[in-house]
Amino acid sequence: MKYFQILILVFLALTLTLSSCKKDDTTEGPEAGTVVLDFDHVFGPDQLEFSLNKEFTHPLLGEKMNFNIFQYYVSNVRLKKTDGSWYTVPESYYLLDLSKTDGNKIEIDNVPGGEYTDVELLYGVDSTRNVSGAQTGALDPANGMFWSWNSGYIMVKAEGTSPNSATGTFTFHLGGFKGEFRVPKSFTYSLNDKLVVDGDREAEIHMISNVARLWHSADKLSVKSSHTMPGQIAKTMSGTFYDAIKFDHIHN
Repeated sequence: MKYFQILILVFLALTLTLSSCKKDDTTEGPEAGTVVLDFDHVFGPDQLEFSLNKEFTHPLLGEKMNFNIFQYYVSNVRLKKTDGSWYTVPESYYLLDLSKTDGNKIEIDNVPGGEYTDVELLYGVDSTRNVSGAQTGALDPANGMFWSWNSGYIMVKAEGTSPNSATGTFTFHLGGFKGEFRVPKSFTYSLNDKLVVDGDREAEIHMISNVARLWHSADKLSVKSSHTMPGQIAKTMSGTFYDAIKFDHIHN
């Protein structure tokens, strides 16, 4: 009888041990979640809050500008994990449009759970998608950001009014994806802290985008108030704007 009781105790001990091991083996890591890229738009060195239908005076040109359209593309998003590997967001093409509610934000769903240290962005649209025919979503020509099969996508669009312009308006459609005047430009930003993605936990990357920088290497509106084709002007204006977009902080 005692021998039988000992066997039962040994069996129970083995069962508990195996159960414990099984739980340890199936421990799940962080859940996939959403990462939000939030672009705060400002104007000039004083970083005045930028919005459409509001008059600004450009700090270098000394000219007045009132924007009614401001749009640009962000694409090819990648996130770097703490182990050095990169997560490439599939089909990541986004059109920031300040005429829309939350048009300054990009929401990226189903990002694998974990900790991230860097984000890589392409401002503009890569050459492959410029020659891929009719597309949908942010790349739909119905968005008014596409010229033709030859010229491709408008990477930055800025329109508005100005008393300094001979016509009273300004129109800048900046693009070009080929050769020396290629507009798309890639940047990698260190987040200076770990961005934690884990289910419903908040994970936001805040950027600062200075609209005034478009004209830091361009003529006054009184000299040139319109440009709507690829070329040196498009490359220079978009480049000075992209170069000034900075990482600010994260929210976890």
